[in-house]
Amino acid sequence: MDLSCYVIDSNGFIVISKQRNEVGRFFGEVDGSVMSQLLRMGMFKRISLYDYQAMCKVNPHSASSARPLLSPFYNVMAALKWFTSNVLLFLLDFNVYGLWHSDRFVEAKASFHASSKKSKGDILQPCDTEYPSFVYEPSIKETNSVIKCGRCQKVFVIQQIPDSNLLLMVVQADCDCSRQYSPITMEPREVKYNASVKCDRMKSQKIRRRPESCHAYHPQENAKDCGGAAEIRISAILFLTSLFVSTLIHR
Repeated sequence: MDLSCYVIDSNGFIVISKQRNEVGRFFGEVDGSVMSQLLRMGMFKRISLYDYQAMCKVNPHSASSARPLLSPFYNVMAALKWFTSNVLLFLLDFNVYGLWHSDRFVEAKASFHASSKKSKGDILQPCDTEYPSFVYEPSIKETNSVIKCGRCQKVFVIQQIPDSNLLLMVVQADCDCSRQYSPITMEPREVKYNASVKCDRMKSQKIRRRPESCHAYHPQENAKDCGGAAEIRISAILFLTSLFVSTLIHR
């Protein structure tokens, strides 16, 4: 029997594994069948977290009914904006040294194309996202189970490591359950609000504002305690020493 051994933390992330590329990844992405069984057994609980300062990609296929009325002007402005942005990106990536060395010019050209492709595809806007998180239930110290995957059965054993937040897991590796169980990921999902909820959500957000008064002075403050780093003063000893050394060198 081929076995795979893992050490995972209380949030399901792999700490130790035989495969180096698995270290640091969420265990549900590596083996969705075992993680699904642990969720059903209650050893791990799934909770939802929200990010109210996320950035989401803009749908490029979204259309507006007002755009066709301004289509000629919009096309000219879009072409001008594209030309200006690409020229600025090229000037940032290109240096004068490349005029004399063709290899530097090729590197600058390649980085320019890579950055321009990235800037075209990543159009982001502020949004709210929801993403899952998984927490270990410490009341369950040890458990095992059998997962039926078509013609084979996957056996696994998991046990808490004493005096730590780590879990030791041994999984049967010669039974593939990827067709029956898809990986469990932690990818964020954009939260879509309807009109009423979106209006209430915007009203509940606190608007940043400056303080009503400026407190630039306090009667108990001693101005002599402030540092004088902003003042530039020349050291006479250092200046004379430098002058004497330079005179000896030029002789």
